[in-house]
Amino acid sequence: MLETSSFINGKFTNSSDKKLDIKNKYTLETIARVGLASAHEIEEAITSSVSAFHTYSKFTSGKRYDLLSKFLDLFIAKREELITLLISEAGKPRDYAAGEFDRCVETIRFALEETRRIGGEVVPMDFSNGSGKMAMTSRFAIGPVLGISPFNFPLNLTLHKLAPALASGCSIIIKPSPYTPQCNLLLGKLVQEAGFPDGLVNIVICENKESELLVRDERIKLLSFTGSPKIGWMLKSIAGKKKVILELGGNAAVIVDETSDIDRAAKEIAIGSFLYAGQICISTQRIFVAEKVYKEFKEKLISEASKLECGDPSKSGVMVGPIIDKVHVERIGQWIEEAKQGGAKLLLDGRSADVDHNILLPTLIENYKSEDKVCFEEVFGPVAILKEFNTEREAIDLVNDSRFGLQVGVYSNKLDFIKQCFKEIEVGALIVNSIPGFRIDNMPYGGVKDSGLGREGIKYAIDDMTDERLLII
Repeated sequence: MLETSSFINGKFTNSSDKKLDIKNKYTLETIARVGLASAHEIEEAITSSVSAFHTYSKFTSGKRYDLLSKFLDLFIAKREELITLLISEAGKPRDYAAGEFDRCVETIRFALEETRRIGGEVVPMDFSNGSGKMAMTSRFAIGPVLGISPFNFPLNLTLHKLAPALASGCSIIIKPSPYTPQCNLLLGKLVQEAGFPDGLVNIVICENKESELLVRDERIKLLSFTGSPKIGWMLKSIAGKKKVILELGGNAAVIVDETSDIDRAAKEIAIGSFLYAGQICISTQRIFVAEKVYKEFKEKLISEASKLECGDPSKSGVMVGPIIDKVHVERIGQWIEEAKQGGAKLLLDGRSADVDHNILLPTLIENYKSEDKVCFEEVFGPVAILKEFNTEREAIDLVNDSRFGLQVGVYSNKLDFIKQCFKEIEVGALIVNSIPGFRIDNMPYGGVKDSGLGREGIKYAIDDMTDERLLII
């Protein structure tokens, strides 16, 4: 069994007696033991990050580009090892894990390209009191960044914080999920091998009390958090004057109207609802279908969901793997039962699956109440709810009846309706004739309401990690 610890100032630390057991999410066997960082090590992470920033921020964009290029080569060479970690640590189905790795490569490439594009603009000045003067802006790295990443995309969502930091000239401290620290620790090692300064990237494995020390510290200039709304908004409240970017998930909805391709929509929505056991921020949770096609669509969706292969994530073809932890298996089961007791109908009930491996099968619910947790909360499990609508106005209102607003999918061939949805639905993005789970890694990604604050995407993250400065001559 692997024994490891936080990666701080260019080395793995070993001073803490507190250990965190990391389990294979399907077999539930302990596969690693990680030492938790002490308050002293937290301070070393911060001081080394400040020191490394002062060095690295003076590097030319060309030098940052060369270092990132070496990091990309090293990352690609670790493909099989990283995919194996995603399967074991995160319980990610093999094909989906391979897809995450490929997305990671693109994420780093986007950062590599943006390294040479960070610049400013000429500001018109030669008039009035500015006559005879010229002005331009440039962008400068703001300082040490704190990135707190989740378990469900432990590589790519970490790289959405790490890669733009390296591109822009910032240092960064990564605090990964306690469920998936090994992926992040390997990233720290690769950064060192690529030749970046010690302390520029620190990977800190710690308890909540110590992570709050990082959030509160004024030497940290930006907090980028991906995770639950409850934790995200709490961290914002203690973050002080630093910039805060929050990506907090939601209960994503999809609309299917009578003009859409029902067969295609049913197949895509089944995957969008239940892939990776629904443990995706933009997993399809709420499905609203036009009355004219509701019965037909429901039958097709049940059929498509029943075809999805579930079980051991190490096997190719599996789409629905384990829930990350037994506590969430129990929570999801309780929410389903509460809805059922309140009168909801279970079209598919996935609770009688392989509980010894934390497997829940796809669950599809209709006749639910708006106060059911499966409706108004983020399930983060293989559960979707189904409801018919009679008018376009009703469909839009159903989507907006949520404290979340991350992304929405609209299956329709009516341009006027699509335009109305774009104007009126309260989300960060609307995807036409596709599920809300669509994302490529250069797009601005984020939500409104309780779904977050700000936008991810390499270019947009670099904007947040740099300040604009004006020169007048």
